Amino acid sequence: MIREIVQVGDPVLRRKCEPVTRFDRELCALLDDMKETLKAAEGAGLAAPQVGVPIRAVVVDVEEGYFEFINPKFVWQKGEQYGAEGCLSVRGKAGDVLRPSKVKIIFQDRNGDRYSLVARDFFARAICHELDHLDGVLYTDKAENVRPAE
Repeated sequence: MIREIVQVGDPVLRRKCEPVTRFDRELCALLDDMKETLKAAEGAGLAAPQVGVPIRAVVVDVEEGYFEFINPKFVWQKGEQYGAEGCLSVRGKAGDVLRPSKVKIIFQDRNGDRYSLVARDFFARAICHELDHLDGVLYTDKAENVRPAE
């Protein structure tokens, strides 16, 4: 099911999200809906608070593939990259953000199994952007040159 994407101004986007503790059908349904919603919106990532659910879950769909990250945490961040970002919850705008060029995260999957992953370049940028959402941070809080999206 395609869910409505919450827009800037909704207080859920500024909340620090709660850890996921139940790996059940409800979580699986949410993740399936988030995947469908992301695909329909033609985005690179979507965090649970963006569909009004304040839990620590994100989905990312980039060149490297489709990923679900539950309770993700950074292990380390290296390097720098500076580039344009937009957000499905901040329609019509873009801005330039400084992000790490390489990150390592630990996370759980929809079954609660634990993994780690190293991401580079745009994949790292997408992960950083989505993990910010879990702490109530929008890219516009960090961006320079915020402008109408092209």
